[in-house]
Amino acid sequence: MNKPRGRSAPKKQVESQSTEAVFPMRVNKYLAMKGFATRREADVLVEKKKVLINGQVAALGDKVKETDTVELRGQTRPKAYAYIAFNKPAGMDTHREATGELNVLDSLPSDLKRLALFPVGRLDKASSGLLILTNDGRVTDRLLNPKYAHEKTYDVTTKKSLRTSFKEKMEAGVDIEGYMTKPAKVEVLAADRFRITLTEGKPHQVRRMVVALFNEVKSLKRSSIMGVRLGPLKLGGYRPIEGKELEKFLTDLGLA
Repeated sequence: MNKPRGRSAPKKQVESQSTEAVFPMRVNKYLAMKGFATRREADVLVEKKKVLINGQVAALGDKVKETDTVELRGQTRPKAYAYIAFNKPAGMDTHREATGELNVLDSLPSDLKRLALFPVGRLDKASSGLLILTNDGRVTDRLLNPKYAHEKTYDVTTKKSLRTSFKEKMEAGVDIEGYMTKPAKVEVLAADRFRITLTEGKPHQVRRMVVALFNEVKSLKRSSIMGVRLGPLKLGGYRPIEGKELEKFLTDLGLA
């Protein structure tokens, strides 16, 4: 790669550290893992020739070895992170794919919009409950990758009464279109209500599991993600994840 020309801007060295990540990795993933940008933001930095690998200007798609030195020109510190618990109402989209309809990010006040937050994972439009919003790109893989087996809990109301074998079959694993779900924890709350804790997150998984057991979901609310709980947060409301709750969250993700 060509060396940068002209007067050098101040540089911040990003020291390579031993992590659970597999090297070599793309430079955008490396910068996200180290907390300097999301992957998309890192690509922009690369395009603007602000990223150096071993003193040479990086290009999109370049890979980083664990022994490489990665530097950012003109950036003195990692970005300030924010972590927000948001109670998504049913009928609201998580992301921005749907045009003309209110989504989670559009519903935030201007002071939060300036933080460049994004939802970690999805919660389908018909469902409500806890979403974690952050600008920390390191969280995404650690929270969503099934190998980490982080728990997520949902409160579900069904259209018909639960069968007597429902709890046993849900906990053992259900065949949903050729995929056998992993063991889960189920608590029956009423004739037509249950709480389920999963360690995976296939698309519409709970709804598909219920259908496979001859019932349908009437309403579904996610009540917790790992140690972060929805609690009394009102629909459409939000609160910062901070203090001991944040410390535990980041520790459980291996980021603290």
